[in-house]
Amino acid sequence: MAEWLYEAGIGEARAALIEDGAIVEARIEREGEGPRVGAIVGAKLIEAGRGGKGALVALDWPGAPQATLTGLPPSTSTGARLIVQITRMALRERGRDKPARARMAEAGADVGDGPDLRARIAATGIAVAELQPAAPDRLEQAGWSELIDHVRTGHWPFAGGALWVDATPAMLLIDIDGEGDALALALAGAREAAALIRRCDIGGSIGIDFPSVPDRAGRQAIDAAVDAALPQPFERTAVNGFGFMQIVRRRERPSLIEQVRLDPAATDAALLLRQAERAVGTGDLTLTARGAVIDRIAAHSAWIETLQNRTGRAVRLIADAAVKGAGHAQ
Repeated sequence: MAEWLYEAGIGEARAALIEDGAIVEARIEREGEGPRVGAIVGAKLIEAGRGGKGALVALDWPGAPQATLTGLPPSTSTGARLIVQITRMALRERGRDKPARARMAEAGADVGDGPDLRARIAATGIAVAELQPAAPDRLEQAGWSELIDHVRTGHWPFAGGALWVDATPAMLLIDIDGEGDALALALAGAREAAALIRRCDIGGSIGIDFPSVPDRAGRQAIDAAVDAALPQPFERTAVNGFGFMQIVRRRERPSLIEQVRLDPAATDAALLLRQAERAVGTGDLTLTARGAVIDRIAAHSAWIETLQNRTGRAVRLIADAAVKGAGHAQ
């Protein structure tokens, strides 16, 4: 039976949908990612655009992040105060960031953030298990660390082949690599690619490079395999003669791949804090990692206070350039 595992970590909440002992969907939500989808936020118009398009607002949110706005009433003056609803969170991409998207909120809407990760998984109707640091680590038992490692490297092996994944500004690209019969590899890769898209909540434009299959019937079989494995809604092209398919899915928030790969210091800080919550021992709790990770944690005094309260130990932070990855806690 399917079950969500939910963990309210320090600086990051995580959730994994488990089916038959494996993670089929993985989600993280970090502090500081900006207002969530559905948030009703006050804003100040800083660019009106033309014909109701291209409007830009500064949100009443820490750091005053910007958002593009649709549905702006005509003749609204620059500097006007507005109430807007977030329809897509801000996104980080290689070499550039994209501001959030918003629309005009309905009259009388109450200002507040959108549903958090815990609320969203509860809304699926699937049972949710709340995990505690002192209890058995069910996330780890399901393969959480391995999942994060695959996201980091972009390498997802499967029987007979592997997926190579790269997030570019234009689209997320999935290359199916392997030996043997091209159609068999393509069909297996189609199932694995669809599972990856679901697991990592990948939206927007996605390109899949399949092994070239010369006959039309084979390409149609690949199309059917994707349709059978990938949950709706999505749109796609047919596999062309060069083995390429493009998929477009709704994109409301960053994918797991974008969160993990494009902000490595945040990723390692969250992993180190998770490790620290489970560290066994007495006396000072020492967290050692490279400087960027330690600086990330040190900049959030509330995280350190929470860790001290949860473990009952004083926390020390040590920056060591020789330490790789997330570092260690002891």
